[in-house]
Amino acid sequence: MAKSGQNSVINSKKQQFLSSRILLVEDHEISRQLLSDYLSCLGYQVLAIADGKAFFWALSNFQPDLILLDLKIPHLDGYSILKELQALPIAQQVPIIVVSAYAFKSDQQRALSLGAKKYFVKPINLSQLRDAIQEILGGLTK
Repeated sequence: MAKSGQNSVINSKKQQFLSSRILLVEDHEISRQLLSDYLSCLGYQVLAIADGKAFFWALSNFQPDLILLDLKIPHLDGYSILKELQALPIAQQVPIIVVSAYAFKSDQQRALSLGAKKYFVKPINLSQLRDAIQEILGGLTK
């Protein structure tokens, strides 16, 4: 009987985890489409945008549970977005994972100091990204 109750709790957590919303900010069309498709296949709801211009609209209207942010994007770069987010209450609630081609340690340190939870250098290992998302969202891991 206890086993059935435990399975119910696990299934409930899994369902909540799989319905999580991810805002993907990536200017490179192929990368954006591939990441969006991958995340959708994992069961996430994904809104993918190509530049910083639409970021705050998407943040407000889509209400993501997690943000995947490229740093080099048109109109408002990732660093500027991170800085502006620090002034908003939502910044404490919505974790950010940076996915960038900037490979220098100083770029990573800067992004983390501006509030990013994790930093991945492109090309990314999708399994590691999946694990980081699950860890941050508090989902079930393998």
